[in-house]
Amino acid sequence: MKIRRVLATAVALAVTTPAALLSVSPAYADAKPAAQTQERQSKPTIKELEEAAAEAQKAYDKAAQAKAAGHVELEKTLDALSVGGTHPLAVAAATAEQAAKDAAAAKTTADQSVTDAKAALDALPENATEEEKAAAATALSEAEATAATAATAKTTADAAATEAGKKVEDARVAATSAYGVLVKAAEDALAVKAAADAALAKAIEEAEEGEEGEGGQDCEPELDLTSKVTGLPDKLVAGTSTDFSLRVTNGSDRHMDKVLTFVSIHATDKSGLKDTEKFFRLQWSTKSAPKWQNADADDYIDGVGALKPGAHADVKLRLTLDKATPAGNGVAFFAADFFNEDGSCGGAPDLDMYEFDVKAAGSKPGKTEDVKPSTTPRPGNTGTTPQGSASGTPAATGSLAATGSSSATTSIALAGGAAVLLGAAAVFVVRRRKTGSDA
Repeated sequence: MKIRRVLATAVALAVTTPAALLSVSPAYADAKPAAQTQERQSKPTIKELEEAAAEAQKAYDKAAQAKAAGHVELEKTLDALSVGGTHPLAVAAATAEQAAKDAAAAKTTADQSVTDAKAALDALPENATEEEKAAAATALSEAEATAATAATAKTTADAAATEAGKKVEDARVAATSAYGVLVKAAEDALAVKAAADAALAKAIEEAEEGEEGEGGQDCEPELDLTSKVTGLPDKLVAGTSTDFSLRVTNGSDRHMDKVLTFVSIHATDKSGLKDTEKFFRLQWSTKSAPKWQNADADDYIDGVGALKPGAHADVKLRLTLDKATPAGNGVAFFAADFFNEDGSCGGAPDLDMYEFDVKAAGSKPGKTEDVKPSTTPRPGNTGTTPQGSASGTPAATGSLAATGSSSATTSIALAGGAAVLLGAAAVFVVRRRKTGSDA
């Protein structure tokens, strides 16, 4: 059957609008649901997607060049900050270190003078004159005073050396962190490029296959077909299985002949660069199909069947993580579609997105009611387009939207983070296939 793209429009639009990636802001967290009658956005052309992919390539090339130049500067800075380096902080640290060594040597000499003076006083013969005894006592007193002064000087010099060393270390950390920003920017630019390339590839594929439903009708968004997740923890632990549920509800006034649920899991290691989905196994069961079954390659679950107006159906889900699953981050996408015998079709215009952490084997599991769907309005607006629009913009993370900063560094990170999520959503959205009698 032909691939369905009710949701793909907004994903592709986000990729073609770089400014949209920078529009992620706390204002989005207050977006409210819109009226349920909204026109679908026009789909970007392949030419526009090609231009977007080309721009993403240019941006990545620039970020990669900046990263390479930054690495050269980092090496220079670290070399200058090393022992014997020419950086002012390194010179000051070396001077303070030498002063501390000199103060330590002076204290050692003074302490020895005290020892010698005590020995001289103790060695006086019994017939020593009062003048000789007084002179020996005076020598001891003076040696002790000198030793006390030397001890204070050593303490001061040690503190100065420690402070100078800390300044050098702070400078090293700052230089490394600055380079880290360039590394992150290059990684984010690569993610944007990957998302743009994926959107273009899928658009070309679907242009060849066509997107119309059976009977020549286009699939339309249905805001009243909802899917609600319960029992999904905010932390998943490698080597364990987690059971949760998905309730699909037909809140509309029309009968739906066949309802499918869409469930997709995307996960990476802590770097965000290495996909770890291969360690995950998703299974499902329903009232009509009670035995656990593995989710198919298209991420669809077909055990719901028909739904009358106002009716609902529950899908039991089980997500198992291999014991070797790397720690990292994950996101689960959920949606529902329907297909009628008369050729009409449609589905929830948005993918509900649930974020979770992946913990190493043996870690403590998360709470089962903490994870909530994250939402972000359609890219390209200023925060006035509410969530749940017919354009079907995939949700971005609430934590990302809540990260506000005026710095260029934070803006770059926000843009990259949004692109990663949109790119991940694009991969899932275009896999939502239109299923008919041959499903």
